Amino acid sequence: MAKIEAKLAALGLSLPPPPQPPPGIVLPFRFVRILGNRVLISGHGPQNPDGSFAAPLGKLGREVSLEQGYTAARLVALSILGSLKRALGDLDRIAAWSRVLGMVNSAPGFNQQPNVINGFSDLILELYGPDAGAHSRSAVGLAELPFNIPVEIEGEVELVRT
Repeated sequence: MAKIEAKLAALGLSLPPPPQPPPGIVLPFRFVRILGNRVLISGHGPQNPDGSFAAPLGKLGREVSLEQGYTAARLVALSILGSLKRALGDLDRIAAWSRVLGMVNSAPGFNQQPNVINGFSDLILELYGPDAGAHSRSAVGLAELPFNIPVEIEGEVELVRT
């Protein structure tokens, strides 16, 4: 078993299937785009094990608590890792996490976006370590996110040169 997948298994975590948008919604883009040794990752939301969007839905600071937001960001990490696994075949091909943009569906006055996106960063650092897992990051609050998801994250990784 690959190193990253063994760590996921040891943590009792599994990767979800491809994201399933609500009925009638078409997503005409790739979730992962490979350009040489760069991999661009489209925005992902938190997923249930069946691929649907995970609850709770809504805004941080109103319907969704800080703890629930942190958990949602962690689920987004699993969603992104699932897409990367399908595109790359092996998560160990990732040499470094380059950058991450965390978007938080925020109620007026909510200003703890970095603490929410830490759910993503903490898991990536746990899996990839302080060198390969280190990434630049922005965590911003937005008035709305698609389908009322609480967190959306996009990013970029670099592949091991062959």
